[in-house]
Amino acid sequence: MGHEVNIVTSWRESDGRKHWFETNEAGIKVHWIPIPYSNRMVFRDRILAFLQFALSCSQRTASLKSDIIFATSTPLTIAMPAIYAAQKRKVPMVFEVRDLWPEMPIAMGALSNPLQIIAARALEKWAYRHASSVIALSPGMKEGVVRSSYPPSRVAVIPNSCDNAEFVSRHDAAIRFRAARPWIGNKPLLIYAGTFGRVNGVGYAVDLAKHLLSLGSNIRLLLVGDGVECEFVKLKARESAVLDRNLFFEPPVAKKEVSALFAAATIASNLVIDLPEAHANSANKFFDGLAAGKPIFVNHGGWMNDLVLQHQCGIAAWGRPLDQVARELDCRLNDSEWLQRAGRSARKLAECCFDRDLLASQLERVLVATLNGMPDMAESIAPGIY
Repeated sequence: MGHEVNIVTSWRESDGRKHWFETNEAGIKVHWIPIPYSNRMVFRDRILAFLQFALSCSQRTASLKSDIIFATSTPLTIAMPAIYAAQKRKVPMVFEVRDLWPEMPIAMGALSNPLQIIAARALEKWAYRHASSVIALSPGMKEGVVRSSYPPSRVAVIPNSCDNAEFVSRHDAAIRFRAARPWIGNKPLLIYAGTFGRVNGVGYAVDLAKHLLSLGSNIRLLLVGDGVECEFVKLKARESAVLDRNLFFEPPVAKKEVSALFAAATIASNLVIDLPEAHANSANKFFDGLAAGKPIFVNHGGWMNDLVLQHQCGIAAWGRPLDQVARELDCRLNDSEWLQRAGRSARKLAECCFDRDLLASQLERVLVATLNGMPDMAESIAPGIY
C-alpha cells in the first residue's frame, strides 16, 4: 500500500544470539532482539520474558522515525515500549488486543495474587488511556475493551484473516498427505492444529476419540502442535486406549505446510476450555479451516460458535453431551452431501468476511484515520458484524 513498515519483535530461538539484528522480510524491515520463549514455559517465566522484551525494545522502537505506532498484544506489556515510543516521537499509538488480558490469566488462576491483579488492571487502563484507537480481534474482545470505559466508536473489530489464495486447489497435496499416513486412508479425518495450552483444553479430543471408538466409528483424529500440556494429552490418550488407534499426534508444521494438512482434513476444529473469558478467542486454525473450505468443529461458546450455527458451516458442540456429539460427528463426516454443503458455506464466509486483503484494507483505513485525527471512525470501518 506504499507505507514504510518497521517491525520490532523477539527472536525466540536459543541459538547463541545476544544482540539486536535486522532482516528484510518482503520489504518490511524487521528488528529482532533475542529473548528465548516457548509456550511450554510456566506462566511466571513467560511474564519475565514479556517484561524483558518490553524493556529491551523501548529504546529501539523510539529510535525509529515513525508517523504512527501499532502495538499488537498479548500480553499487555507490549503497550510499555509502544507508549514510550509514541510519546517520545509525539505520534499516535494504535493498540491491538489479541486476547482478553488480564481477564484470561485471572480466570485461569495464573494471576491470583491480589497485588498482581491490581497491577495488571492498572496496566490495562494505562494501555487503553494512551491508545488513540483500538483493534479488537473479535466482537467479544471489543466488549471487554469497552467495559473498561473505552469509547466504542474508537474500537474496530478485525479478526485473524483467511489466506484464501494459499488454501485453494490443494487436492494433490491432500492425496500425498494421506498416502504418507496409511492409518488415514480414505477415512474421515478431524484435525486440531495449534497450541497444546491450558486454555485450549486439547484433552477434549481424547474424550471425543474414546466415544467415537465405542461407536465403532471410522473417524480418525489428528492433533498437530506442541505446548505445555502436550505430554499430558498424550498420556491421557494412552490411558484411554485411543493413542494410535483412532487418535494420532504430530509435531507442529511450518506455516507453508499448513495448507496441505487442512486439505487432507475432512473437518477442522477449534478447541477451547469452557470459560466465558476464552469464548472471545480469534484462533488462526479457525480461519485456516474456513479458507480451506472445510466444515468447522467448535466445542466452545462465543462468536465462533454463533458463526458456525448462523452460516451452517460445521458442528457446534458447546454444552452438549459427548456421546451426542460423537454420534453427530460419525453421521456428518460420512455424509458427502453435508460435507460439501458445509464446506461451501465455510469458504463463502472466508471470502466474504475474513479475506486477508479485505481485513488488511480495514486495518490500513483505521491507521490512516487515526493518524489524521479521526480515531472515532474505527468502529464504522470495521464494526465486527458478520
